[in-house]
Amino acid sequence: MSSPEPGASQEPTYESTHSALWHGFADMGAVTASGPFVVSRGEGAHIFDREGNKYLDATAGLWFTNVGHGRTEIADAVAAQLGSLAHYSNFGDFVPETTLALAERLGEIAPVAGSKVFFTSGGSDSIDTAAKLARRYWHEVGKPGKTMIVGRQKAYHGMHVAGTSLAGIAVNHENYGVLMPDARTVAWDDAKSLLSLIEEVGADKIAAFFCEPIIGAGGVYLPPAGYLQEVRQICRDNDVLFVADEVVTGFGRIGGSWFASTRFDLQPDLIATAKGLTSGYVPMGAVFVAPHVADPFFSGGVWWRHGYTYGGHAGAAAAAMANLDIIERENLLDESARLETTLHAHLAPLAQHPRVQEVRSGMGAVAAVQLADPAEALPLVKTLRKHGVSGRAAGQGAMQISPSFVMTDAEVEELASRFLTALG
Repeated sequence: MSSPEPGASQEPTYESTHSALWHGFADMGAVTASGPFVVSRGEGAHIFDREGNKYLDATAGLWFTNVGHGRTEIADAVAAQLGSLAHYSNFGDFVPETTLALAERLGEIAPVAGSKVFFTSGGSDSIDTAAKLARRYWHEVGKPGKTMIVGRQKAYHGMHVAGTSLAGIAVNHENYGVLMPDARTVAWDDAKSLLSLIEEVGADKIAAFFCEPIIGAGGVYLPPAGYLQEVRQICRDNDVLFVADEVVTGFGRIGGSWFASTRFDLQPDLIATAKGLTSGYVPMGAVFVAPHVADPFFSGGVWWRHGYTYGGHAGAAAAAMANLDIIERENLLDESARLETTLHAHLAPLAQHPRVQEVRSGMGAVAAVQLADPAEALPLVKTLRKHGVSGRAAGQGAMQISPSFVMTDAEVEELASRFLTALG
């Protein structure tokens, strides 16, 4: 582990037993027994525990800290906004000035020209919003029978009702009963699987197909060559809305572009976003709505009775504006493209290790080190900490890597070296 700050302990200590906190996605018995890993602060591509030990942050929090930790510019922008107007409802004709400005700015970088922007509080909100809007759109254009939503195996779309129903990770929707009877799942890597479902149930029953350009939490799976273009065309040919889930890939993580939808010219009907919109400094999400989907609701006399109290929160909008400023000023879209190459160069050799099945990298600022034995993934997370890396297991035995765009090539090389040492 790298040296702690002066006066700090070399070994992190944990307060075990009886914390009131219930962690997400956790075996709370195990957390209670060992105690939480308490993160105190961040700086660039590093985080520090409360003993002052320093760790390379391999996951940018949870895919989201695109501009790196410790950006006081964002904190200052939020503070200034909160001191002026913390928030005001976006319902009806109300809107805070900063929220309106952010919507206009996002419209300028939207993959589909003329898109409308509907604000949410996060990625799961964005997915449920897209699912509801897809169904409501078809009702408005005279096809109310089109209600089925379709996802892919291995996919993750958040944990609200629609996202849970779309989950291609089986354990994420077990034991809840049937939340949405008309949700279906197709193969993650075979476009013909989608076409077969359409032919089986009828295009007149299907509202939308949800697609992560790069599967994230399911284990970082890159799309097979031509897959995205093929499923996009299948949706277009069969009158099915194509929903790009860019909660992970949006705002630069795809490498070189604001969105994967732009990089691959997908022209989606809806785009769900969150994470990189504010780099996680304040919770916020947004759904981009192509003009033809928005038009029925902008013609007058039609209410879409949907919205969130904190959707378009003024403080979050200020954070997003400052975050976008940093990405543009520091050319972080280009830095993400640099990481695409550097991560692949330094991590791909790990595939030769006997404990590693494969390394998935080479597209965007993401990678996965797939362990041969999935049971070793969670223990490896703790082993990595001993070597100064904060990592995470994803999917079935994959070690997720999704660093901040400010991580240098030297730090990527160091990350790979520490991974190799942790693997033994």
